[in-house]
Amino acid sequence: MAGKVTAGSGILLVTANVGSLFEDTVQSHRPHFIAVHCQEVGGKNYEASMSHVDCFVKELLSSDAMKEYNRVRVYLDENYKSQEHFTALGSCYFLHESLKNIQQFDFKAKKFKKVVGKEIYSDTLESTPMLEKEKFPQDYFPECKWSRKGFIRTRWALADCAFDLVNIHLFHDASNILAWEKSPSVYSGTRQKALGFVLDRITDQRFEKVPYFVFGDFNFRLDTRQVVESLCSTATMQTVRLGDTNEVDKLIFRESENDRKVVLQLEKKLFNYINQDVFRENNGTLFLQFDSELSCFKERLHELEISFPPSYPYSEDSSQGKQYMNTRCPAWCDRVLMSATAKDLVLKPENEEKNLVYDNIGPNVCMGDHKVTSQAYPTSGLCWVVLPVCGYGWLSVYGSVCVKLSTLFHHVLLFQLKTKFALCWNLGFPDIFNEWNSV
Repeated sequence: MAGKVTAGSGILLVTANVGSLFEDTVQSHRPHFIAVHCQEVGGKNYEASMSHVDCFVKELLSSDAMKEYNRVRVYLDENYKSQEHFTALGSCYFLHESLKNIQQFDFKAKKFKKVVGKEIYSDTLESTPMLEKEKFPQDYFPECKWSRKGFIRTRWALADCAFDLVNIHLFHDASNILAWEKSPSVYSGTRQKALGFVLDRITDQRFEKVPYFVFGDFNFRLDTRQVVESLCSTATMQTVRLGDTNEVDKLIFRESENDRKVVLQLEKKLFNYINQDVFRENNGTLFLQFDSELSCFKERLHELEISFPPSYPYSEDSSQGKQYMNTRCPAWCDRVLMSATAKDLVLKPENEEKNLVYDNIGPNVCMGDHKVTSQAYPTSGLCWVVLPVCGYGWLSVYGSVCVKLSTLFHHVLLFQLKTKFALCWNLGFPDIFNEWNSV
């Protein structure tokens, strides 16, 4: 099924690791098709918090902000008891009432079906024919006893144009020390292998090939070795080893003069640089040269120009919305990528790339350790959103309501951005309102 996205069919793509879709995003782009890809549904402590996810989704769907979206598909992988299959991914799709000709693909029947009503699927998604879900093989990341990383694919037909939307969560850097040891790092190779697995899977011979958008938490990192060499080119390095194993415990880089001030201290989960403002200056453009993990996929994946600061790791302190944590080197983890044919769909001759929107949401607001990344196509009405759901996060609903939730989903605050407070839904922590009412 070939074709172009018809004018007026607005699409919003969002990805965040759960973050935020602010009211001005929807009002500015007025999307007709909203795709929200979440990672780490239920947060890090999913066993204690997963029970609150369903309540949150129901509240979201019943909000005034979503009343014009009369067709909804929500897929939440909540079955954490099945370690063989659990990915903690969530894919949510909202279709505006004005969008008429929209269908979703049934992978079992191998045909498109009309989208009607609102449906929520959770627990076991393996038997749901409207998606493909896979978890990466355990030997891809043997350092972990088990992992939640994987992908979910759905396929849609808008008018005469079919396309895939792929929610993805790749492996992280477990140790800054190990990431520094070689360039590119061993973790980069693991992500490359996993991403290649996904691309091969969604373009194999089982189904007709269509344009695809892949957006989620890729966990792409800057080349740690090269970044350190750039930041500490004139510094001297001190290596501190563990006494019992002789393994490197920390690396300390000091200025040769100036009282040998510490410029950077590197540990397994510490990246403490003396001046993290360099990662925010000019949206971190200086460091894009070290963002090279996509280079081996340049024929298969394309991306709009990055003009926003690294999306990770932001502070989870509510008063430090622009501050990075000193746990990892800042990086563009949350991305919206597309095939060459998908790029052709949105980059029409009359739609210059400068008119497309590819940005972080909530740059000055605490949204958890990941900033939400979105991509909108104003003339086509499409908008993709990446919602990484780890740490404290914001999950805003399109329209007038903004929702803040913790990783545990123990409390949810709804804010009306223009009039501040709209509703406080408290699930056990009365003081949370006082903390966030000033936002």
